[in-house]
Amino acid sequence: MSATPLPLTRRSHPRAWLPVVAMALAVLAGCSSAPRGGGYYQNDGPGSRPASELDRVPDAVPRIEPLASGPNRPYAVRGRSYTPQTADRAYRQRGLASWYGRQFHGRPTASGEPYDMYAMTAAHPTLPIPSYVRVRHLGNGREVIVRVNDRGPFVSGRIIDLSYAAAHRLGYIAQGHAEVEIERITHEEIRAGRWQREAAPTPEPILVRTTPPPAASAGGYWVQLGAFRQRDGAESFMGQVGSQVEWLAPLLTIFTEASLHRLQAGPYASRTEASAAAQRIRDALQLVPTVVER
Repeated sequence: MSATPLPLTRRSHPRAWLPVVAMALAVLAGCSSAPRGGGYYQNDGPGSRPASELDRVPDAVPRIEPLASGPNRPYAVRGRSYTPQTADRAYRQRGLASWYGRQFHGRPTASGEPYDMYAMTAAHPTLPIPSYVRVRHLGNGREVIVRVNDRGPFVSGRIIDLSYAAAHRLGYIAQGHAEVEIERITHEEIRAGRWQREAAPTPEPILVRTTPPPAASAGGYWVQLGAFRQRDGAESFMGQVGSQVEWLAPLLTIFTEASLHRLQAGPYASRTEASAAAQRIRDALQLVPTVVER
């Protein structure tokens, strides 16, 4: 076996659908090692482009493309069989997203295209190649649109492997993985232009609360929009939310607990009221809030 460990998430090969290669990948995966510090695998990690440049990498633009022949055939990896989807139908899934970077940059993907860690692409075990998905980080509400052109990941519990640029845009490079929701953009939605989010009008600056309310009013039910390790991230997200949803701005508060900065809206007198607010927030911001009791 090679002395260089392979990442637990990887599997990619331009002929991954062939049984012989699939068996070889399974053997190699058995020699894989745990990630080293910083969430990176040996010989993997960020490239030379600065974060400010990656911030400007645009989403993939969905378009209708013919399916590739090879990577959409049934295949097997690590003793498990996969049957890629070929029908143009909706698909939604929640789970862990990982990412891959420098170690695979320039190497062939399952589609045969070279992997570009700076492009907005992704690997998925069964979605059509090529296809387009919207990926939403459930922790911070950020979204990207990526083009699926590769297979994987084949680690239990991980549902999608994003490019380095896409993971940077979502804000989980350092962590290595994040809870996400993915949603396929169908050909019908592309034809109708329904995949595009309507740009919200730029509102006047809104003052939002940056400190918790008095202890007497902190009880009750709250709607949590996100949890952050850095307060700057929580404050930045609160500003975005407050500027996009005017009625919500006066209700926003950051609670710091157990090294986490939680952005919450409230308080509400009952769980029913909080749940109704959570649904309204979800519709307005396209994120998945949770109701908590204090």
